[in-house]
Amino acid sequence: MPWNNSGGPSPWGSPGGNNRPQGPWGTPPPGGGSGRGPDLDDAIRQAQDAVRRWLPRRAGGPGGLGGKSLAVLAVLAIGAWGLSGFYRVQPDEQGVVMRFGAFNRTTPPGLNYRIPWPVESVTTPRVTRINRVDVGFRSAADTATIVQRPTPSRDVLEESLMLTGDENIIDIDFAVFWRIRDAGEYLFNTRNPEVTVKSAAESMMREVIGRTPIQPALTEARAQIEQQVRQGTQAILDQYGAGIEVTQVQLQKVDPPGAVIEAFRDVQRANADRERARNEAESYRNDIIPRARGEAARMVQEAEGQRDSQIARARGEAQRFVSVLSSYQVAQDVTMRRIYLETMEEILRRNPKIIVDDRLQGLVPLLNIDPNRAPQQQQQPPRNGVPPAPGAATTQPPRPMQQGIAR
Repeated sequence: MPWNNSGGPSPWGSPGGNNRPQGPWGTPPPGGGSGRGPDLDDAIRQAQDAVRRWLPRRAGGPGGLGGKSLAVLAVLAIGAWGLSGFYRVQPDEQGVVMRFGAFNRTTPPGLNYRIPWPVESVTTPRVTRINRVDVGFRSAADTATIVQRPTPSRDVLEESLMLTGDENIIDIDFAVFWRIRDAGEYLFNTRNPEVTVKSAAESMMREVIGRTPIQPALTEARAQIEQQVRQGTQAILDQYGAGIEVTQVQLQKVDPPGAVIEAFRDVQRANADRERARNEAESYRNDIIPRARGEAARMVQEAEGQRDSQIARARGEAQRFVSVLSSYQVAQDVTMRRIYLETMEEILRRNPKIIVDDRLQGLVPLLNIDPNRAPQQQQQPPRNGVPPAPGAATTQPPRPMQQGIAR
């Protein structure tokens, strides 16, 4: 609405008898001006003059716009509107095109085109960033907005306390790491994706812990629990069509409740001592049993060797006896004489004595059969005070025979 330029009363009135314009609060405008407000007609006229200077004039009239000028202006406007449809998607993003607010398609990284606003619009969420959701506790990064120094994490018991398979209570804190796999499903299939991931992971953790006894959950089953929870959470999110990929589930703390944690630690120490004693006993058993088995095998082999030796010796003796018997049966006289001579030879070889025949007592009846015994020589007594020559043998009368051989 233009201001009144006819000199009539202003919107705030003209007090007094003069026609002097007043300000909004009944005072004259500063600087002694006329008091007139901004003229919209002048502003519109100035804008039209600026447009006329840039566009060609119509041949038929002064200052008017022709149809060709309007067409050029419209083409330029449409071209600018069409060029505004180009957009760029970064390598770590995925483009989501919405047509009149409804999901239409997804576009890969690079330069893409859409129908300009207001027909289509684009959202480019980052699909390579790893997001984290904490369950059972809240870290300083989750709770702090602007803090001067880091604050410790806060435990959330309503999320961390769970019931195990053997009806014990356990306190579990864990973190879920996830990323966007499909931006269209992520934006339009779930209202709050982060809360959905948290709820699905907590539900799956309670299910897995409900099937696991407390002792394996506290010790060796941690990796198995993480794998089962990750797979179960991924299955739930795929069923929802959330467009989210769970990359890792990491257990932060697995402890009994605080009221009984010391008792549980005593039980764990006792179990550790039991395992140590069992390992020591198994080590001693593994050392002594092979040794005893080796000793037993050695004794068995020695006994078998002695048995085989005795059997072979007995068989040899029997064979020798059979051979002698066969020879004796062939020539009994010769065999008896040979056996007698061999027996006497064996006896005389071991008997260190001199045998003298009774019929040879007048002669020199010395017969040294023992080869290891040298003949004894006696020194001859001196005759007429002259000693015998060295090396001279003395002859003595033979002693009577103490043993003889009867013919």
